[in-house]
Amino acid sequence: MKVSLIVAMDSERGIGKNNDLMWHLPADMKFFKETTSGHIIVTGRKNYDSIPERFRPLPNRENAVLTRNSDYDAPGAVVFSSLEDCLEHYRNETERTVFIIGGGQIYKEAMALGIVDELFITHVNHTYGADTFFPSFNESDWKIETVFEQEADEKHAVSFQVKKYTKK
Repeated sequence: MKVSLIVAMDSERGIGKNNDLMWHLPADMKFFKETTSGHIIVTGRKNYDSIPERFRPLPNRENAVLTRNSDYDAPGAVVFSSLEDCLEHYRNETERTVFIIGGGQIYKEAMALGIVDELFITHVNHTYGADTFFPSFNESDWKIETVFEQEADEKHAVSFQVKKYTKK
């Protein structure tokens, strides 16, 4: 089982505010869609609920939602009570990557468990006054390569870089 994590964060490690995205970056959304398509995405309930209903579950991906609420119903998605239960369910997965897609608490748990093989981090060159942050980690434990860079343009208010971190 390969576990990847995909996140976009601002220059203060901010990833969200009021349970919502803080920016509109079409090239980053396209990267997210292309990278996770055909794979498994794991998300917390609040993050899943923040996805507009017409887009849930995210198409062309197996959607796994983590919640302590045993009555939670997510049509078209698989529901787990913990990240550990979810990872146990997919432990024999060889064809698809398990992508941790947020939110903040799920990122924190995944990083603390030390189960992440690679990170895809979009570094947004701006500060948004976030209330949710990506956890700090030791970058020297990872090999870092820039996947692509986007300059600010008519569709992107700010520039950003997508970097891939591979466990050393």
